[in-house]
Amino acid sequence: MTVALLPAFVAINLLTVLAFMHDKARATSGGWRVRESTLLGLAALGGSPGALWARQRFRHKTRKQPFATYLDLIAMVHAGLAMGLATLLV
Repeated sequence: MTVALLPAFVAINLLTVLAFMHDKARATSGGWRVRESTLLGLAALGGSPGALWARQRFRHKTRKQPFATYLDLIAMVHAGLAMGLATLLV
């Protein structure tokens, strides 16, 4: 079952990275931005690894509060869920 979810996990993380990249480009050029709620929503749907990576890679929203705190909380919940799932599968 977990192997079947791998393509969805990869897809949501790729989409999240692309959203952060697009938002950074728009922030630099002064265009329409991606809503923070959209970025956090993608992270909450399973894209937190991609969001954390993109935040550091593009140096985007690293100090923005409360965004950074919310993203860190989402990632911690996902890490806890992953550890819980791993203990069930062992």
